[in-house]
Amino acid sequence: MTEFKRNREDIYLGLDIGGTKCAVVVGDANFSIKRKITFETRVERGWEVIISEFQNHIDTVLSDFPDSKLKRIGISCGGPLDSKTGVIYSPPNLPGWDAVPIVAIFSKKYGVETAVQNDANACALAEWMMGAGKGTRNMIFLTFGTGMGAGLILNGQLYAGTNDLGGEVGHIRLAPDGPVGFGKAGSFEGFCSGGGIAQLAKSMVTERLKNNQSVGFCTSLELVNEIDTKMVALAAQAGDPVANEILGISADYLGQGLSILIDILNPECIVIGSIYARNEMFFKPFVEQVLQREAIPSAVEVCRIKPAELGDSIGDYAALCVAIYETKF
Repeated sequence: MTEFKRNREDIYLGLDIGGTKCAVVVGDANFSIKRKITFETRVERGWEVIISEFQNHIDTVLSDFPDSKLKRIGISCGGPLDSKTGVIYSPPNLPGWDAVPIVAIFSKKYGVETAVQNDANACALAEWMMGAGKGTRNMIFLTFGTGMGAGLILNGQLYAGTNDLGGEVGHIRLAPDGPVGFGKAGSFEGFCSGGGIAQLAKSMVTERLKNNQSVGFCTSLELVNEIDTKMVALAAQAGDPVANEILGISADYLGQGLSILIDILNPECIVIGSIYARNEMFFKPFVEQVLQREAIPSAVEVCRIKPAELGDSIGDYAALCVAIYETKF
């Protein structure tokens, strides 16, 4: 009887398209993931072959729910894309995906409404609908991972902007010069992303080593190119002063970026993923000091800064939440 009831319920499909791996997720309206299949993207195969593999896996998982009704398909993919027309336009991690009508392909094949969102917006939906931002009406989600992107929930709705460029906060210039992110030196992404922190670390370590100053986590110029953000974070946790200085600079600029967002959007919650979520105890004191100095006090008072809750599973839930979003809100 339990199995019969499970099979009779409505189900949703989430498709996560990444440059390295892809996933097909089956879930219900309560965000319960019932089945998941992952596979390597291997972008050199071309988008037609990759979509064909998606469809093969979808057919497999749907056969496990023969009496269930497929309600909607949600797709999470790196931009640029057009969520209104459902077309993907040459994401950097998906070479050859030029004007792919992704929504039309899947809606025609499976006869259900299909939606696509860029991955930052999809992750924002997930953290808002079931994670750290649940219960809020005005929330900002910041990726703070490889890059710095944002998803905006305003007045209880996802805000994507006129042509899906709402939330590209990484492009904001915070300093005249500095590490490069989003193609701009001194940008929010430059100071607050994995790639940007690594750039900053390499520059600062090189300068110190050339001046015959010791750096505990990198002892020679030959090793500078091996520096990454994880190495810096681990060194900072161990008390290395140079690593602490590097992350302190990033944390200070994070506070400056958050101050701008708080002053403009007056959110009740800012959820920050990846690097911040793993190192909250380091970043938080710096951020709070900057917010007290830079942002409107009454806006800071009503805004909580929280680490993302969904962790490594966020990609799966993000795609599923794109599917569920329109039916629940």
